[in-house]
Amino acid sequence: MSATQTTEAAQAQDEAGPVSFRTEPARYRHWRLEIDGEVAWLVLDVDPGAGLRPGYELKLNSYDLGVDIEFYDAVQRLRFEHPGVGAVVITSGNDKAFCAGANIRMLATSSHAWKVNFCKFTNETRCGVEDASANSGQRYIAAVNGTASGGGYEIALACDQILLVDDGSAALSLPEAPLLGVLPGTGGLTRLTDKRKVRRDRADVVATKAEGIRGRAAVDWGLADEAVGKSRFGETVAQRAREAAAASPRAARAGQPGVTLAPLDPSITPDAISYRYVRADLDRRARLVTITVHGPPDDPPDGVHRAGAGFWPLAMTRELDDLVLWLRTNEPELGTWVLRTRGDIDRVLAHERRLAEADDDWLAAEIRHYFKRTVKRLDVTGRSLVAVIEPGSCFAGMLLELALACDRQYMLEDTDPAAQIVLTSVNFGTFPMANGLSRLATRFYGHDDDAERLAARLDRPIEAAEAADLGLVTAALDDIDFEDEVRIVLEERCSLSPDALTGLEANCRFAGPETLETKIFGRLTAWQNWIFSRPNAAGPDGALTRYGTGRKAVFDWKRV
Repeated sequence: MSATQTTEAAQAQDEAGPVSFRTEPARYRHWRLEIDGEVAWLVLDVDPGAGLRPGYELKLNSYDLGVDIEFYDAVQRLRFEHPGVGAVVITSGNDKAFCAGANIRMLATSSHAWKVNFCKFTNETRCGVEDASANSGQRYIAAVNGTASGGGYEIALACDQILLVDDGSAALSLPEAPLLGVLPGTGGLTRLTDKRKVRRDRADVVATKAEGIRGRAAVDWGLADEAVGKSRFGETVAQRAREAAAASPRAARAGQPGVTLAPLDPSITPDAISYRYVRADLDRRARLVTITVHGPPDDPPDGVHRAGAGFWPLAMTRELDDLVLWLRTNEPELGTWVLRTRGDIDRVLAHERRLAEADDDWLAAEIRHYFKRTVKRLDVTGRSLVAVIEPGSCFAGMLLELALACDRQYMLEDTDPAAQIVLTSVNFGTFPMANGLSRLATRFYGHDDDAERLAARLDRPIEAAEAADLGLVTAALDDIDFEDEVRIVLEERCSLSPDALTGLEANCRFAGPETLETKIFGRLTAWQNWIFSRPNAAGPDGALTRYGTGRKAVFDWKRV
């Protein structure tokens, strides 16, 4: 494929229409979700002709964004709709290929922005699998019944156990560097060394050995947990799944009903996206989005199960999650997001207390973890985030996390009624960032005295001057200057290089310790972002462009 053809294909993909992240099992084209008592089976059986965009075929169980959207939906539904499922087996409907990873033609013909967003969403979905295991008691088992390459092996690496069929041909590999001139970009190397504790020299070998590692050698090196002969493979996988389900805390919930995640149906126009509790207004001229999250209109129900998916914390979180994904993928030029809230603070806190009162209830826990993951999605979004706090705002408790996730916060002071925020116990660790710290601990990293002062301000209104004194907002402004100051801040932000801002924001947002997640979303995706734009990978003679043509890539050999 020539460079001109690649550019034209990327443009065609970008112009193919908006991407929706809303789906359900009955609409899956690439996965089968099968429930067998306390064990769920997620079978990857990709329809080669059902790519999300034109110009490529999904051969060998390779995936694109459409395949990953279904995967994400399945992981979510298993947590909410199947409380009795304690083990999830991921396997392939293709005996030769467990998964060949991200589709190469899709990558070669995609714009740079598409590739970066695709890698980010893939990262988040894999982390969601690990979060389900760590916090929901759903243990994931990869039944690798064929070769797993690149992102296909990274699906397996997200699981708790990896069982590899030992048939003389199935292999585990991360072939991106030798075949494509890029990096294993969805956490592969990090999970090898940090999660599976594979020696660094062996990880180096794996990442440069295109054919991968097979059978017993894969187990000896720590790439898999078991290598099982083909005749015993199915029986062994089923046994490991039953053992994992029996050991899961979800075993006690067998037979309990789940909460059906009914389809979201937002109103979408060129200038606005509107759900029940979340709305985005798009100002294309200013390259600006104003996101307004509305608090609950009523007092909370008696129990968290009574309202089902309509329970405000769950409904609001689903809408915000869907909106963030929509904007990230479909509106790349709207680089600044202003976050506002509207509603009654007391009702927000009442719903939060209802969740806290049901602390040992599985649904309450799932809602908290879902909100945690959604605000994490904001943390890693490559957009400038600015919170505006005014009279009528309801940035309290869990909704205050949205303001704390922003790069800056501006609060209106000296008004009647006054703008207020409220700190609660959830702001001190219920919704940790990727670095393992709360947003408050990250905000005041290295200033423990400032952080400790906040503990005395729990559960009471904090007005603008005090919020500024406590360091909870960037600035408190009176009503004479407020609108002009905020306007100038937003205009200035929108005038700066989007590339520089992406790097600036990513560096500022993750103070403190480095974790597996911060490595994946920080270092790895930063390198992948850079490598994907280099001629050695994406140029007219680069490895991605020439893959499958029979011609070798032409590299610029200078190290930079």
